Amino acid sequence: MRRNSWGWLSESLPSAWGSFSLSTSATQRQMMRDASMRNITETLMKPLEKFRKEYLGVVRADRKRYEKETEKYYNALEKLLNMSAKKKEPQLQEADSQVETMKQHFQEESLDYICKLQEIQERKKFECVEPMLAFFQTVFTFYHQGFELAKDFDHYKRTLQINIQNTRSRFEGTRSEVQELMKRIKDTPPEYRQTSSISFEGYLYVQEKRPPPFGSSWVKRYCTFVKEQKILHMVTFDHRSGGRIGEMESVTLKSCIRKTTDVFDRRFCLDLDITDRPGTVLTVQALSEDDHKLWMQAMGGKEPFGSLGRALSKERGIDAQLDDMGLSFVKNSIIAIETRGINDQGLYRVGGVSSKVQKLLSLMIDDEKNNDVDLSASEDWDVKTITSALKLYLRSLPEPLMTYGLYKEFINPAKGGSPESRIQAIHCLVHKLPERNRLVLGLLMKHLANVAEHSKLNLMTVANLGVVFGPTLMRPQEDTVAAIMDLKFQNIVVEILIEHHEKIFTDSPNSGPLSPAGPSLSAPTRQSKKASRQNRPLAVYNPQVLDIQNAGGDYPTLSADETSRGSNESVSSQSSSASNSEVPAEKPDHPTLTANLSSGSNSKSAQAPVSSGAAGESQPAASDKEKQGQSVAGRKAKAVYPCEAEHESELSFQIGAIFSNVTPSREPGWLEGELGGKRGLIPENYVEML
Repeated sequence: MRRNSWGWLSESLPSAWGSFSLSTSATQRQMMRDASMRNITETLMKPLEKFRKEYLGVVRADRKRYEKETEKYYNALEKLLNMSAKKKEPQLQEADSQVETMKQHFQEESLDYICKLQEIQERKKFECVEPMLAFFQTVFTFYHQGFELAKDFDHYKRTLQINIQNTRSRFEGTRSEVQELMKRIKDTPPEYRQTSSISFEGYLYVQEKRPPPFGSSWVKRYCTFVKEQKILHMVTFDHRSGGRIGEMESVTLKSCIRKTTDVFDRRFCLDLDITDRPGTVLTVQALSEDDHKLWMQAMGGKEPFGSLGRALSKERGIDAQLDDMGLSFVKNSIIAIETRGINDQGLYRVGGVSSKVQKLLSLMIDDEKNNDVDLSASEDWDVKTITSALKLYLRSLPEPLMTYGLYKEFINPAKGGSPESRIQAIHCLVHKLPERNRLVLGLLMKHLANVAEHSKLNLMTVANLGVVFGPTLMRPQEDTVAAIMDLKFQNIVVEILIEHHEKIFTDSPNSGPLSPAGPSLSAPTRQSKKASRQNRPLAVYNPQVLDIQNAGGDYPTLSADETSRGSNESVSSQSSSASNSEVPAEKPDHPTLTANLSSGSNSKSAQAPVSSGAAGESQPAASDKEKQGQSVAGRKAKAVYPCEAEHESELSFQIGAIFSNVTPSREPGWLEGELGGKRGLIPENYVEML
């Protein structure tokens, strides 16, 4: 450490001395210039100005007087010469006498003026030249002083010349050694990697998060990590803008955890917990595997532990767990909401004050303080605060209530299939949840069903509750574009859970299977049918049959007709179509469940969407050849359902709209066509080919 201090001092002193010398020299030069200007003013400018005022000014007045007398004399002379000779002699003599008198006066003025001019001409020779001589003397004195100064500094000049020669000699002598070292570094770069016990530096790509659904971006920064203080300095550097360097940003590191590719689609990533930004997790990416290990070693990185949910909970500063206190908080909140505010308009949709919500949740999950709060009787906490705290608790759990592992299995039934197949699949999946998760989910769904029954007053229909609780109860491990596209299916799953909570959470999956000979179970009509879905069929993918052998229970086999019919129905229209579907007469040894999405045209089963006929009855499913024939490029199609575009690439249309130049789309379950001069995507099961 002392050696480094002396090294820094030895490197800094010459530059500091040089800067001081330059500053001193500049000050001296400025002082000399000021003195020279004062000398010029005193010796040259002031005497010349005095000569101009005292002498040239007087001569100017004499010149005016001379010109006036000249004009007067010559006018009188012309007047005399113009007199007639016939005039009387006395008149002529008097005129001659007057002109003679004026002539004498004119001559006197002329002599005075000429004398003045002569005096000025002679005086100018010494009055002007003398200041010039004094000025030149001052200049010569300045140069003489410079010459003397140059003589005084001659030995410094000689020393500098010797130093330059020595520096050139050292450069020539070490050049070959530098070339040899460069060659060794090129051959074995890792052996010459710069390491220091004080700091570590290099480039990192830093993830800058944006509010959903805009995702995030990665920015390259040059980072220096000071190990002792655990401070990370980051400077943005963009090589595409001429090497522009941004402002430095410094953060204090609390911990460093390696980010695995299991939960992130980028390699060489680290999660940095920042001390001066509570709840902030900074994700950075190293340039290579070796660089990743070196950064881990420098920052004291650890292997990942827990799950993403734990990290999210940590970001919010809330240690929410699904334990006895959490279960007690859920029950207490539900009782308080149903007692005090079941009819409040916008229940669960209108949020409370963030600070009060955080405070309430912290109290309720605290071992020592949770027994002191009775939400059903306390007026300190309004209903909006309680509902927001309940949602925040569910979002802050280390893992969502419906678990990461079952996320895709819950989403798949919502994307296709008949209403009863969706219910049956979700019913089975709910019973695969951990016991406590299923208990809390059941309590919550029963409560939300009660809220939906009062929707005429609180305006919270099943569809609205699905929008609120879909992302709260189930979410993927990572925010991706696919996860954003799954948001509407999360809402559908929650809607099914609310509408069928009694069956799903009361009966076991194999206690009430679908009857082979009788009709399937009918779903009750939802109040939000027209307002939320408008009888719109799912404009997504066509379903395929997926074998689920590890479900832990018996599953009935659903026919392809039921599958195709389910792809044309929304969750909100389950009750009107569920009673018309039937199940096969036999149950196979290995039951299957229609639950997944097909890839579109490569499915071998009959999966064409159902179009409505004239009498409102379902038409038989088309074969593969018929379906392929209907999708020939250049065909026309007619809309059989109205559609409101949910994306700028989609088309909006009403029933009966005619599309031209219809072609298959790369997106499974979609077509491309033209309507009103605009080309866009059309849901395949919304139209029939002409």
